[in-house]
Amino acid sequence: MKIITIKNSEQPEFDRDLIASLPQSGPRYTSYPTADRFHSGFDEEKYRHALSLRNLGALNKPLSLYIHIPFCNTICYYCGCNKIITKDKSRADAYIEYLEKEMALLAPHLNGRQKLAQLHFGGGTPTFLSDDQLERVFAMIRTYFELIPNGEYSIEIDPRKVSRETVLHLGKLGFNRMSVGIQDFDPKVQEAVNRIQSFEETKEVIDAAREAGFKSVSVDLIYGLPHQSVESIKTTIDTVLSLDPDRLALYHYAHLPHIFKPQRRIDTAAVPGSEEKLDMLQYCVQTLTERGYVFIGMDHFAKPDDELSIALREGWLQRNFQGYSTYADCDLVAIGVSSIGKIGSTYAQNERDIDAYYAAIDAGRLPVMRGYQLNQDDILRRNIIQDLMCRFVLDFSLYEDMFGIPFPVYFKDELADLQQMAELGLVQLKANGLQVTPKGRFLIRNIAMVFDYHLRHKETTAKYSQTV
Repeated sequence: MKIITIKNSEQPEFDRDLIASLPQSGPRYTSYPTADRFHSGFDEEKYRHALSLRNLGALNKPLSLYIHIPFCNTICYYCGCNKIITKDKSRADAYIEYLEKEMALLAPHLNGRQKLAQLHFGGGTPTFLSDDQLERVFAMIRTYFELIPNGEYSIEIDPRKVSRETVLHLGKLGFNRMSVGIQDFDPKVQEAVNRIQSFEETKEVIDAAREAGFKSVSVDLIYGLPHQSVESIKTTIDTVLSLDPDRLALYHYAHLPHIFKPQRRIDTAAVPGSEEKLDMLQYCVQTLTERGYVFIGMDHFAKPDDELSIALREGWLQRNFQGYSTYADCDLVAIGVSSIGKIGSTYAQNERDIDAYYAAIDAGRLPVMRGYQLNQDDILRRNIIQDLMCRFVLDFSLYEDMFGIPFPVYFKDELADLQQMAELGLVQLKANGLQVTPKGRFLIRNIAMVFDYHLRHKETTAKYSQTV
């Protein structure tokens, strides 16, 4: 598909009243259709078939690898991730054995040693693994894959459990990008969410990453945590900016204790209300913009010379299960409990329960729990949502040429909804396309949801996060 660049001379506009008037929950669109649409009818056989089509050269896309490490030493009360709380490192030894077995089961379907454009270790806490355990996993990776010189090789870091020496070791293994969890530096907030983390240990990890030659250091923050306020977050933002991160993600905390058990330990009365959350977000956005960071999309910011900012300007930004990416659309092989991969027009998710994951592998099966085979309409809408999330524009003729549809007829209902958004100032509609306005960029999830067929026509039990 032809790539269109956006008008990045237009800075995003934080229209507080408009955002407050459109409260809505919705997907983050790391995939379309979203994971709540996956089903058990997509099984190991269908996953193997998708891999066989890839081997025939049907798509010829670069390859990414995701490895899920589910273990954490301690529990953060805000967290809704699939994780296992333990201090027993031997559990990781057993888990790595199963990663190796899963990779051996996958290998015959990968058509030889593949070049890796991207690698991501997620969790849980990937650095729960010791240096020796990480070496073992990397030996497995290098057995089946080749890391290319300019690839993206990233890992999520909990600074509380990582030494400078371990970070240097990660660099030697091949990692060149790092995401550092911070969330908040205020001691009262940290205590309320059971994540005590000092500035000094965080700085040591980031300094070590730069010493090791990491190309990019990203930090994660959360607004809306218990006891946070505009005043407290000002101090956190100033402290974070003193670390000079290349990228910054600012996530909205969704307090859903009826869904996520750890959140039941949080005092609901201490969670700030929607008005104060918007005040915090507005302050953060203004401060980051004033300090020169580029708004990438949704809740992500980057320095102007960062690869994400360049990709946004030049129109080749992508979005995948790990968020925004600079690489062209890749096929994704995912291993480990609960991990989600994408091959061609399919998604496949592994067993979420670790015992079920182990049992499938012991039986000689790829541990696929559920997945999804996209139809032509899904592929069309996936392309549209990707363009909205990453380029903030749509050229209707591109989809008409590629999919053989009359856009205004096919999307008659969607265009009627977009007309209402145009009247609110979120988009500019033309006969042949759409441009998201500066104020619409903060509500891009709301705009993308217009094209979500499944939201329009099918019920779901999923609980989505608030769009802003």
